[in-house]
Amino acid sequence: QLQLVESGGGLVQPGGSLRLACAASGFALNEYNIGWFRQAPGKGREGVSCISRYDRGTYYTDSVKGRFTISRDNAKNTVYLQMNSLEPEDTAIYYCAADQRVYYCSEYRLHYTTWGQGTQVTVSS
Repeated sequence: QLQLVESGGGLVQPGGSLRLACAASGFALNEYNIGWFRQAPGKGREGVSCISRYDRGTYYTDSVKGRFTISRDNAKNTVYLQMNSLEPEDTAIYYCAADQRVYYCSEYRLHYTTWGQGTQVTVSS
């Protein structure tokens, strides 16, 4: 059974950093496109970043470029999202998702079939 588990969320002050982790079981993450999404209260789920199968490429939404970095540790079967210079607008539940139906990863939630349960990130002073 394919399963994703996110961790690393929490409360941080503006300008601070967090590193989210997305650990997989039941499959090799390297063979899947992995996306990070977030959903703030009252808003839709937004694609934040993704990394393509076999590290073919990465994507970042404009609002996080230069602040967030996605990476993969194949030995740990885990994908990370390093988030620096956090802003209150980054407050949301963050989800990771996996799929292998398309060549490159994308920011569209319909391109993913396996989802984690989410981890809360709160940026506040």
